[in-house]
Amino acid sequence: MKNRIILALAASVMLSACSGTPDEPQAQASGPEVAYERARELMAQGNLSMARDALNNLSSRYPFGAYANQVQLDLIYLNYKLDDTDKALATIDRFIRLNPNHQDIDYAIYMRGLVNQRAEHNTIQELVGVERYDRDPSRARDAFKDFADLIRQYPDSKYVPDAKQRLVALKSRLAKYELAAARYYMDRAAYLAAANRGKYILEYYPNTPEVEEALAIMVESYDQLDLPKMRDDARKVLQLNYPENPMASAD
Repeated sequence: MKNRIILALAASVMLSACSGTPDEPQAQASGPEVAYERARELMAQGNLSMARDALNNLSSRYPFGAYANQVQLDLIYLNYKLDDTDKALATIDRFIRLNPNHQDIDYAIYMRGLVNQRAEHNTIQELVGVERYDRDPSRARDAFKDFADLIRQYPDSKYVPDAKQRLVALKSRLAKYELAAARYYMDRAAYLAAANRGKYILEYYPNTPEVEEALAIMVESYDQLDLPKMRDDARKVLQLNYPENPMASAD
């Protein structure tokens, strides 16, 4: 009987130990703080895909926790680095919609520009060393708008200097697209359409290298259309800015 009492007491102690404080650290170890630190460690180690999975899991478990906004900002960056355009843009738009007054809204808009600019780039053309300016420029236009919005809405943002530099490149890219279209119309004797494309470059993409050829196309197009005044006006601008251009001299 005495042995049975001792065994019962021992069992009771073991059960208490199993249900007591030793489990508490384990529960704490699975909390959002530790989970977030683990994800950050994965990012620091370069395991971006695993880090993204960890953050997505954290976001699912604690959608309104203390780390919710920072997790979304980290996911924006990771989706960008992993070239996942659709997820990156979806995360950015969701963050901006839910946090319109967040202190990092400028970062979100800047990242949207980066995502669109990267998506605009054609990897296959890069690999073969061929640049096609007549390809769809919709992503470039989106990136241009994103960076322009950033500069207009948050002029003091630390991302503005880089955004301005990217706008220069995007402006030239879009001007090249219009120029490719103008050449296309010139080759098919669609002179009015060609002239309009040249005029569009002058109006929307001034101070780009493409302006010179745009003016030359306008001079030739108006000449072919027998519009002497418009031809001469275009030629005067060409003479003033690019006097060495062959189309700058009158016949």
